[in-house]
This record gives sequence, C-alpha cells and structure tokens, in this order.
Amino acid sequence: MPFSFKRLEIPDVILIEPKSFSDERGFFLEIFKLSEFNKNGINTNFVQENISYSKQNVLRGLHYQKNPNAQAKLVIPISGKIFDVAVDLRVGSPTFGRWVSEILSAETHKMLFVPRGFAHGFCVISEKADILYKVDQEYSADNERSIIWNDPSLQIKWPTGKPILAKKDSQAPKLENIDNNFTYPH
Repeated sequence: MPFSFKRLEIPDVILIEPKSFSDERGFFLEIFKLSEFNKNGINTNFVQENISYSKQNVLRGLHYQKNPNAQAKLVIPISGKIFDVAVDLRVGSPTFGRWVSEILSAETHKMLFVPRGFAHGFCVISEKADILYKVDQEYSADNERSIIWNDPSLQIKWPTGKPILAKKDSQAPKLENIDNNFTYPH
C-alpha cells in the first residue's frame, strides 16, 4: 500500500503518510490515489488545487467555507514545515469546538485530510513554506468565513505568540459568533 492512514483524536481528521521511493536521484511519491483513499473512508472528489507560499510565523486561518460550498481539504507542504490545525465546527458533534494539530513538512511528506465541517489553519515554523491544497469544492467568496486564530475558547497552542496575519484573519470573529451552518452528522 502506498499510504498509511491514521485517524486522529477527532477521527474524521486523518493523517496520511505516503510511501516515498528514494534513490541517489531523489524521491518519488504519490500524494493521491482515489482507490486507496476510498478504501480508507475518504470518498472525496477533489476539484481544485491551490498553492500558498508563506514565510516564517505567517499564520493562515482559521478558514472554512459554509454550506453549500463547504470544502474538504488535503493539505501537504511541498517545501518547509507547518503547524497544521483543524477545528470541529459541526454543531451537535461530540468534538464540537475541539481541535487537532500535526506538524507537516516537505521532509516527511505527511498530509492532513480535513473534512467538511471543520475550520483549517496553519502557522509556518520553517524559514518559508509552500503548501499544496486539494479541495472538493471550488472557492466561494460568498461562503468564505473564518475564526480568530487566538480565540480563548479554543486554546490552540500555536508555535508563535506574534504571528503575521492577513487583515481579515486578525479581525475574524470568535467561535461563539461565527456564521456556521454545519451539523452533526452531516
């Protein structure tokens, strides 16, 4: 099997480790294979890919798109290292308002699958990072939402206390005030 799938403390969020084939020339790995993902409970049709470049201490998030344009994401660094976070926004979920995090890096090739109904964010902990996202819904400005990165009710242990933020991220609402139409089960 070219992948290892590990369900995290919030079981719908999945850490994926692809098998890397290395030799003196470098490496080769698969980052997505529909049959393997489907066998492991990820039945997602990715329709858009994005790349972001960020420097150290940039924090992007916590972002989500509400229904009907909610997005599942597959996140992998193609350079650098990030502290990656997913927050459960599904009203009625036993893990509503809880978060999980993983360190993802281009060196380890680990990926994070973040399902619909979750906010996502990351902080760059290397000098710089390029991040590839596969998403299962196209971007919708009308349905884009966010949560403030340092919401005291979430108590996320970010690797920096002074992140570099976009203006919209620095002015995002707290969890208790977000525009959220996710329910559990979906």
